[in-house]
Amino acid sequence: MNIVFLILSLAGLAVLTFTNPERVFPTMISGAQEAVELSLKLLAVYSVWMSVLKLMEQTGLDKKLSRLLKPLTKRLFKGESDEAHTYISINLASNMLGMGGAATPAGINAMKLMDKGGERISANMSLLVVIASSSIQLIPATVIALRAQGGSSTPADIFLPTLIATFSSTVIAIILCKVFSRK
Repeated sequence: MNIVFLILSLAGLAVLTFTNPERVFPTMISGAQEAVELSLKLLAVYSVWMSVLKLMEQTGLDKKLSRLLKPLTKRLFKGESDEAHTYISINLASNMLGMGGAATPAGINAMKLMDKGGERISANMSLLVVIASSSIQLIPATVIALRAQGGSSTPADIFLPTLIATFSSTVIAIILCKVFSRK
């Protein structure tokens, strides 16, 4: 993908150089300036959200959400150990809260516990991958930050549509995974 991006950037630069050479450097400089401004704004938003998420982690709210999800995981992931269900619940709760750093190790540990040593992944393992990929997003921090940076007067309006869309995609993903695992 990096090669494709490099080729497209060089092609765009070449076309701009031949069609409008006096705009090459001002365009490059303004693009770099806008990239730095966006990075700083996103850094500020991420700092705030990471602080909130760290507070949730330290107060144990993420573990409470994990305990709330455990009955659901026991229905979805039948035949797995209690330890696997704990890691699955932590993975799902972390993904919902946007804590990818906590979700990944929990997901890996859950996969290790679900692995029965076969050459193929089990239906439960594929279900975990599908749910983690399409997970319900309770806090769409990146989209809110981009909307705020773009000048939206109400950047958090994306909250409810994001919740509905991610809930729908997760439910459909679970249904499809269950249907295909029976075949």
